[in-house]
This record gives sequence, C-alpha cells and structure tokens, in this order.
Amino acid sequence: MPEQSEVRLDEGVRLHVETSGAVDAEVTVILLHGWTLDGRSWHRQLAALGEAAGTAVRLVAYDARGHGRSSCMPLRTATLAQLGDDLAAVIEATAPTGRIVLVGHSLGGMTIMEYAHRHPEHFAARTAGLAFVSTTAEGHTHTVYGLSSRITRLIRLAETTGAGVLARCGSWRPPLALLRALRPSIRWLLFGETCDPADIRLVTSSVARATLRSIGGFRASIGAQHRLDTLAQLAHLPAAALVGDRDRLTPPPCAESIAAVLPNTELTVCPGAGHMLMMERPDEVNSALLGVLRQVLDRPRPAGRLTPASPA
Repeated sequence: MPEQSEVRLDEGVRLHVETSGAVDAEVTVILLHGWTLDGRSWHRQLAALGEAAGTAVRLVAYDARGHGRSSCMPLRTATLAQLGDDLAAVIEATAPTGRIVLVGHSLGGMTIMEYAHRHPEHFAARTAGLAFVSTTAEGHTHTVYGLSSRITRLIRLAETTGAGVLARCGSWRPPLALLRALRPSIRWLLFGETCDPADIRLVTSSVARATLRSIGGFRASIGAQHRLDTLAQLAHLPAAALVGDRDRLTPPPCAESIAAVLPNTELTVCPGAGHMLMMERPDEVNSALLGVLRQVLDRPRPAGRLTPASPA
C-alpha cells in the first residue's frame, strides 16, 4: 500500500501525497493530475509502473492545492505559477536527491512547464525525463471544444464569467448529486468514443472533492499560459507526448506543438480517445511512460548531492 503523508506549505496549505518505493531508488517518478481531478486518476499507471520497474523506481502522486484531499488556499495563490512552486516543494520533500521523471496530465503538464520556467537551475539538476498527457503549452489557443468558433467564443465568455463567481466560493465543493446529474455532460467533455462506467464515477468523485475556488480560480492562468519557449530549452531530455484525437480540451495540435519543440519526444495520437487518456488508453500511456523510464535508467546515474530548489 502507498504511504500517505502531507507536504506543508506557506499560509497553512497542506498537500496530500502518496508514495511507494524506496527513498534511495534510482529514479523517482512524480505524477501530476489534471484540473478538478486528483491523484487517483493515475491508479492504472501507478500499478503498472510499480510492477514493471520494481525497486529501481519510487512513485509519487499528490493532490494539487484545492483538489482531492489537499487543503484549500487563498484565492491569490490559485495560479499556475504557484503550482510550479508547489511542485518544487514536493520534490524537495519526497525526493531530495536523485533523478526524477515528471509526468503531467492537462493542468499537471502545465505545472511541470511552470516549474521549469520558474526554477530552471533546479529543474536542470533534477529532471531526467518528461511525459505530457493531454496537455498544452499554449493556454486555450487550440481549445474549441470540437465546436464552431462562434459557439466556442460564447462558451468561453460564459466559462470566464462563471469561473470568477466560483473562485469566490472558497472551500465549498460542488454537490455530488448535481455532478451525478451532469454526468452526460462530463462524459461528453472528457471522454472519447467509449467510457468505462467506473471511470466516469471516479472522475465525478474527483470533481466533487475539488473546491469551488480551485475550479474557478485557476481558469485565468490556465488560459493565459504560453511556455513553448521554456520547453524548447528541454530538448535534450527523453520525453513523451500523448493526446486523443477526440480530445475537446487539449486537441492534437496542442501535443503536436509540444513535440515540435522537443525533438526527443515520442508523439502518440490515440484514435477515438478523449481527454482522459490514462483511463481510456492505459496501455498506450503505460507503454510511453515505461519507454521514457527505460531511457532514463539506461543513462549513467550522476554522483553527489544535487542542488536544492530556490525561490523564483
């Protein structure tokens, strides 16, 4: 069973963390979930990586601030910049030495980019591999929900207005009964051609755990982030980028632009899949993660204590 712990941050924010594997493992894999979700979304990858990699790998999954079992936060800290700083703190708390592989889904992938942007020296000293699952480095540039541009503009206006209202609702969480009624909409937005009923239940449960402040508060920085220039500095790292061709939130052009600036990236487009690739296409995602991990383990392990993170 994974070991559960907390990473305590400024202003009393607590992050729920689950770890498995030896502290002195050769590589630590840190998995970051998407917006309104939590660490449970990686359950199939955690099981596969733990079985395939054995004692060589330590696994870390955590709930972002305002999500899952982590605590709520001040509204002004509901930004991608803060999430990048949080990742640096989690790394220092759970894997203070050794190489790390960072795996991010959606918001989690954007968090990795922000960590690389805000803590470039620490990132360079610690990070040995990357995997981006259904994410973007260009904000909402390519997000059209699979609809016409006119309807997309109306949806974005409503979404932006609603996000501002939700952000001011603090630590309240959406009622589970309401989310169950909205399952057809959640299924349309997040999944592709097929959806296991257990997966939609897990997603609904995760959204019910997210605070309204996190649901609304992160929207502005998510839409505005542009980090292709930051990614271009990481071209030497083994990496993977995966996307579903039915993804309505981060469609294939998002992954293609990431792969274009990271020439060592293996790009995988999954036919018929939507935004929740870890659930919809676990075999493809697991294979890509193991491919990156094998490349990292095949490289010589650097000696000595690595540089700790410094504030941006």
